[in-house]
Amino acid sequence: MELNVGLLGGGSWGTTVASLVARNAPITLWARDAEAVREINEQHTNSKYLPDATLPQRLKATNELEQAVRNMDVIIMGIPSQNFRSVLKDIKPYIRPWVPIVSLSKGLELSTGMRMTEVINQELPEHPRGVLTGPNLAREIMSGYAAASVMAMEDQVIVKTLQKLFHSGLFRVYTNHDVIGCELGGVLKNIIAIAAGMGDGQGAGDNTRSAVITRGLAEISRLGVAMGGERQTFSGLTGMGDLVATCTSPQSRNRSVGFELGKGRSIDEIINEMFMVAEGVKSAPAVMDLANKYNVIMPIATEVFEVVQGQSSAKKAFRGLLRAGIGSEAEPG
Repeated sequence: MELNVGLLGGGSWGTTVASLVARNAPITLWARDAEAVREINEQHTNSKYLPDATLPQRLKATNELEQAVRNMDVIIMGIPSQNFRSVLKDIKPYIRPWVPIVSLSKGLELSTGMRMTEVINQELPEHPRGVLTGPNLAREIMSGYAAASVMAMEDQVIVKTLQKLFHSGLFRVYTNHDVIGCELGGVLKNIIAIAAGMGDGQGAGDNTRSAVITRGLAEISRLGVAMGGERQTFSGLTGMGDLVATCTSPQSRNRSVGFELGKGRSIDEIINEMFMVAEGVKSAPAVMDLANKYNVIMPIATEVFEVVQGQSSAKKAFRGLLRAGIGSEAEPG
């Protein structure tokens, strides 16, 4: 039986996932911008977010939320974390019972510190929920480069069906039952990517970046395990894989924010010039709240938090990390 899919969100990653799903099932993408909807339907492009990319003709778009949700068998949420809950509330009158909801977001809700699957559970508790996450740069995938991702869900029957929905020749999708670990890997790596970008912006070398990535992974793993994630998850695609891609690619929004901070620009100036969300900036306060709640030491994340909050500078942050005490590699710090 062919599944009908609704995807909410017309940004770069939402449009890319919609294009991938269109190979396997009918899909309707919802976007607020009527002009973007017209462009997708008539020109099969989304030039604001994916310049030079051609979208499948099978992909349809609408700015009517009901049309993208009613009668759909699967709902995919390509909505930034801080607007995620409000859109869930908006779809309540239209979504059919027991329809699975898949999150694409790699952020935390600032007011609650919740992961997006937790927000889904709170707003629509009867619906199976999961997350698609991994080292996935939208423009590379749209250009036909091979990539791998993870579909994480507690229900191992439903997840195997959804795996087939996303999987294609050059986009390999693996399954995982560790929703907490997979989701947190995608969230926490954004903070470390800002740190890596701050080093690059100050002219730091490959050795420095490697150290930031490796010690950053240690911080991610400590907090992730403390929150209930499984340690091996953080050495896989949604942990180390996503971290490496986000810390090294010029296409990474979070690394780009860090790079500009490293050049001495203010966070407000940088954010005002962006039309896409850098989730690491938004999630940094929530991440630090969680670190304090679970009593986890995260020196890199702490320095990033202080910089994006305007309490410090990238130069001071790196001096702080270099002055930090040393001990066993297995110890925090």
